Amino acid sequence: MRSTLVRRSVMTASAVSLALLATACGSDKSDTKADAKPSGAASAAAPAAAKGKTDAELAPLLLTQAEAPKDTLVKAPTADQLKKLAATTDKAECKPLVQAASMDPQGTSTGVARTQVGGTSGKAADPNASEADKLKAGLEMLTGATGTSVTLTSYDGKGAEEAFAAFKKAGTACAGGYTMQQDGDAVKVNKVVAGDAVTAGDEAVSFVADFGDADAAMAAQLIVVRKGNTLATFSVQNLGGKPALPKDIIDAQAKKLG
Repeated sequence: MRSTLVRRSVMTASAVSLALLATACGSDKSDTKADAKPSGAASAAAPAAAKGKTDAELAPLLLTQAEAPKDTLVKAPTADQLKKLAATTDKAECKPLVQAASMDPQGTSTGVARTQVGGTSGKAADPNASEADKLKAGLEMLTGATGTSVTLTSYDGKGAEEAFAAFKKAGTACAGGYTMQQDGDAVKVNKVVAGDAVTAGDEAVSFVADFGDADAAMAAQLIVVRKGNTLATFSVQNLGGKPALPKDIIDAQAKKLG
């Protein structure tokens, strides 16, 4: 099925300004010598450019089971899953969207950390319910099952701002769709539209990538939140069409970033 690729991507697959250096110089004028004195701006030490975090520094910032919303399961992707994350696209301008969906670091990051949060909006049937009711409840839980992949990436200097801007630009440039290939499979994204509003971190943006067909409505919601020089990327999907924005998961993860 065409939906297999992105579903696997979701379930298996997360700036600051550079310092301006002010200088001043003195000069001798006329025949009278005077000691050159640096201005206050020149004498003050310029702040160092922001340094990105390493894998080891990002790992403790990931959402944990104890911090996750109720009725969700937090689990890191396996080594085998990580080997299959890399994805490509037929349109270079859409690469940031593909990277977000496949838990692949965007831009030139100094570190990366990943986890997955699974949950469901359905409710289990009463043990004494009829077989028909149990089946109905089971189907509702299946279609309500949601997977949210969380990827944290950090950057030197303005790297996080630049990666965020590239993702935001891709959401507009790829409105007409693109094709994503991963682990030998391909999925056609029909269109990209603005996602639900997100208010977290220093800046945030979300898009919905629609890849449904005549047999089923399918979509993934891709969200990027920037906090300082770290990006938190969320790729969300369920089996019932457009997935709801996991606001509680986003807020909990953003809180850990400070």
